[in-house]
Amino acid sequence: MDYVMLPVARLRLGNTLPIDVWAPDGRLLLRRGQAILSEQQREMLHAHQACMTASDARAWQKSYERLINTLLQRGADLDAIMQAELPSELVETDYLSGAQVLGGWLDLQEILRGLLYQGEAAINPLPRLAGTESRALELLRADPDECLFILFQALADISLGYCATHALLSAVVCALTAEKLDMAASACGSLFRAALVMNIGMAREQDKLAMQSSLPTEAQRVLVREHPCKSVELLRLMGVSDEDQLDIVRWHHEVNESHGLAHNVMARRLLRLADGFVAKMAARKTRLAMSALGAAKSVFLGATPDTASIGSAMATVLGFYPPGTYVQLFNGEKAVVVARGLRANQPQVVSIVNAGGMPVSKYLYRETSNPRFAIRTPINAERIKVKVSLEKVQKARKEHTD
Repeated sequence: MDYVMLPVARLRLGNTLPIDVWAPDGRLLLRRGQAILSEQQREMLHAHQACMTASDARAWQKSYERLINTLLQRGADLDAIMQAELPSELVETDYLSGAQVLGGWLDLQEILRGLLYQGEAAINPLPRLAGTESRALELLRADPDECLFILFQALADISLGYCATHALLSAVVCALTAEKLDMAASACGSLFRAALVMNIGMAREQDKLAMQSSLPTEAQRVLVREHPCKSVELLRLMGVSDEDQLDIVRWHHEVNESHGLAHNVMARRLLRLADGFVAKMAARKTRLAMSALGAAKSVFLGATPDTASIGSAMATVLGFYPPGTYVQLFNGEKAVVVARGLRANQPQVVSIVNAGGMPVSKYLYRETSNPRFAIRTPINAERIKVKVSLEKVQKARKEHTD
């Protein structure tokens, strides 16, 4: 049987345990429902290298992530979230089987946020990171447009937890752009993994920065500058041994390319541009989000001869109006982009608000190559007051293709 070490130091005296506690040789030390009642008992568990089964560990981790998600939705501050205790009950998990993740993008976002928040304290982190990576790539290959749609929609909702959405979207942008640039598969793998965890050294603070109404404090600015190094330290403590991944994380903000491993220069450039592109499109309490078109223009304006080809490839694979973002059409309707088009400026869209400003009950597919339905301008998500239904979007896409 596979065992995972029990986080004995994190258990509060008197709280019941939702799992059986084992010694590595298979001896049962405590049954589920019992509690650690004294420091002497805690020391005894340390001495016996107390463990739990891998399946119990995953279920307990999932229960903790559900708790964190609930606290976030209730508006709890990050200090309260950091002090949250491990739950005394397990919830059923519907998308973990072994180390493989079976859910969709928002399930992945929830799992990844838990891992980024907990760092080296996470239970069984490497198989879960591997499962997250595997499932994300599977979903991306199955439907890149739906992937972009869900993640760009999530980016506009900071209550979901910005750090994990940013990480997943950066990883996806890197994967699509790397494919366009015909990067080697091995380099793409390390790059994707680096994007998922590049900000683990400041994950909680990244979410706090996204929600706070004031400008960053000096301490926060220092953390932003130093987080790549801190991220690498945490990843090593978690057991990450991919030196290419660690190198990309360590230098993903550094413009001076004399640092790090020479063969990772292209991957580091790509992650730096993707990281900046996604950040520009995320709203803050202190500023509005930039449109994808504006973010793409900023990438081009800031491009050097070395990064121009990356920026061009990124704009090509995403389009000027990526799925999940909003536009106003020349006929006055407001629409959400549902898929990329043959041209960067002619995506597939469905109208969700009519020219009179009223939400429509049935989403209307529009051909943006038709001058009447051509795109007039991008719209910030903050200006869209209706909640988009993924089910209606999928129905409109299906009706158009049938």
